[in-house]
Amino acid sequence: MSPLDSKTPPAARAAMREAAGLEARRDDMKAPPVLRGQDGEGSVQVHQDPSARIEGAQVFAVYGKGGIGKSTTSSNLSAAMASLGKRVLQIGCDPKHDSTFTLTGRLQPTVIDILKEVDFHAEELRPEDFVTPGWGGVQCIEAGGPPAGTGCGGYVVGQTVKLLKQHHMLDDTDVVIFDVLGDVVCGGFAAPLQHADRAVIVTANDFDSIYAMNRIIAAVQAKSANYKVRLAGCVANRSKNTDEVDRFCDTVGFKRLAHMQDYDAIRRSRLKKKTLFEMPDEEDILLARAEYVRLAQTMLSGTEPTSPAPLPDRDIFELLGFD
Repeated sequence: MSPLDSKTPPAARAAMREAAGLEARRDDMKAPPVLRGQDGEGSVQVHQDPSARIEGAQVFAVYGKGGIGKSTTSSNLSAAMASLGKRVLQIGCDPKHDSTFTLTGRLQPTVIDILKEVDFHAEELRPEDFVTPGWGGVQCIEAGGPPAGTGCGGYVVGQTVKLLKQHHMLDDTDVVIFDVLGDVVCGGFAAPLQHADRAVIVTANDFDSIYAMNRIIAAVQAKSANYKVRLAGCVANRSKNTDEVDRFCDTVGFKRLAHMQDYDAIRRSRLKKKTLFEMPDEEDILLARAEYVRLAQTMLSGTEPTSPAPLPDRDIFELLGFD
């Protein structure tokens, strides 16, 4: 067995490779070309090779404004689907790499950081270098992203999926969940839509998150012109009531899939670095857990695609709130 095939850490393998005088960077790991116009007037997006798209699994992308609870929703949804017997893979798409810590109990290194350690020689990586098993067997990946203000998050998502396909990690996967960062205009926001079957938006019953949801709807609708992704609906999160969410949905033709109330159990589970499915069977934990299972069943059974008509900014400003 050669040194590069041994079970040494990625950084050590990188040092051995450099000492052996191997090439500095593989051509197939260089950034793909930027194509203009394919996704609409003025569009500048990174487009992945069609052969890299995910097939054979149900693929969901979870969206919402920053801080609305996308990672909490994604991780508990992954756990709920695992509890229903599904083989789940969750991909965090944010440089903060905090999507999966309640499933694994720790912060994982990101794919982009691991690739840097081996000077982007992806052939030197094994699945255990970038995939961590979490609760219920959920496979957890943190794609990460470039340093702030540099590069494109879409490239990182594309390379993560490429690694998964190269290592046949998707062959035995029933469900893939992308937990997507909140920036609507970033390439990292758009990249999961090239793979997803359905997009789900997490919102609260307030102006700011519904205003963001309206913009996300417009972005997903634009992508759906060239990709298979369709909007499934929204999850009202951390909200006692859903009147504003429902008013918006009725106006634009959208659908509320679930209502996750502001349970203290969710705050406690985050502090414990656990999903609700690992927490004790207390009343509020059981209630929240049951709603996630119901949402998982709804999504797994196949949601009808929706085609909402997003509102102009001024119209949504007038729609929401009290007289």
